[in-house]
Amino acid sequence: MCWLVGLLGFVLALGAPPAAAADSAPRSAVVIALDGPIGTATADYVVRSLREAQQQDAAVAVLRMDTPGGLDSAMRDIIRAMLASPVPVLAYVAPSGARAASAGTYILYAAALAAMAPGTNLGAATPVSLFGPTDLPEPQGTPAKPPADQPAKTDQPAARTPRDALLTKVTNDSAAYIRGLATLHGRNADWAEKAVREAVSLSYDAALDQHVIDLVADDPADLLTKADGRTVVVHGKPVTLATHGLQIVQIEPGWRDRLLGLLSDPSIIYLLLLAGVFGVAFEMSHPGVFAPGVFGTICLLIGGYGLNLLPVDYAGLALALLGLGLMVTEAFVPVFGAFVLGGASAFAIGSLMIFRTAGARPPVALITGATAVSVMLFGVVLVLLLRARRHPTVTGTAALIGRTGQAVAWAGSEGQVLVQGERWNARAAQPLQPGQAVRVVGRDGLTLLVEVP
Repeated sequence: MCWLVGLLGFVLALGAPPAAAADSAPRSAVVIALDGPIGTATADYVVRSLREAQQQDAAVAVLRMDTPGGLDSAMRDIIRAMLASPVPVLAYVAPSGARAASAGTYILYAAALAAMAPGTNLGAATPVSLFGPTDLPEPQGTPAKPPADQPAKTDQPAARTPRDALLTKVTNDSAAYIRGLATLHGRNADWAEKAVREAVSLSYDAALDQHVIDLVADDPADLLTKADGRTVVVHGKPVTLATHGLQIVQIEPGWRDRLLGLLSDPSIIYLLLLAGVFGVAFEMSHPGVFAPGVFGTICLLIGGYGLNLLPVDYAGLALALLGLGLMVTEAFVPVFGAFVLGGASAFAIGSLMIFRTAGARPPVALITGATAVSVMLFGVVLVLLLRARRHPTVTGTAALIGRTGQAVAWAGSEGQVLVQGERWNARAAQPLQPGQAVRVVGRDGLTLLVEVP
């Protein structure tokens, strides 16, 4: 009986230390890197990382940012995940020289605690028009300016254009959104609205002085030290941070995140679509080669998937494809460059329209280069076709006249000759000897008329 009690005590002793160790295990601070433009792939990575931080029971999640901004929809996905996370999110603009511009400013305001490294800046949060650069919207209450050729009227303001109304609508919505985020965490709401309406920016020290951020830190370790003991708001309730001595754990983007980030690059999507169209066009002009057609189809499918990750103007996409189609048509139905010039114009204009957001648009230099290469490529095809039209006929009887060959077998005035690797029945006015050189002077059905050269 005693040995049973001893065995039970030994088993309990083995089981107790792991439980105690689990209770005393140090909590961590998860660091999530948000670098570059904010797109669908970036939002997916940040949202998944915040979920992973919750699963790891992390004490805090540090969102280290260096971004010029990005898509409004992706930004709002990130902010929704931050506000819904039970893990306090500390937004940190770093390293030195980094920025939290445009959409990054909204994310910074949404964080439970906002911090910046020395030498960083934030702001310029004005939403960019879907149709390209525009003037800043007038402050609320400012009457619209009358046209230059009409005198100003003092009794009533001039009517705003639909474009001005759209920009004002988007700006007012963004201003209310960022003001709500600022109020949620007790930060400078007036400056936040000014960043939206007037596109102002602040350096790290001015942001601290104006209570736009909560603190300045040199690195993540310094951030955790300075954040320790501060009270933040999480889900509407005050939470005191205990960040001193936390283990820093990096959540790196996986291969899927990197691949999606690559496919959400407008320049990559643009080049994939261009290569796909050229590959399919080459396969159509040279049936049976297969490789260009397969390559082009793959590029088109991948490029089409990338289009789903960005806001696309389908009218611009259709115009660009029409331009490419016209240039391809020139190779089959040459009309002396009319299709090439018209197609190049449609292709260039459509390329500028494809991606609706100015921040998610291929560089103008890339569009110009792609258009020039397309014009040169199809221009070369056009020149070759024109040269081919000037050449004499090279098939049928005309192609055989004047060709030289060799007598293979001969009897009397008839025999067989070898011309251009082909054996023909032949007839001559004089007897020939096998191996003797002959020249074709005509054809009678399937019999060549030859003579001694």
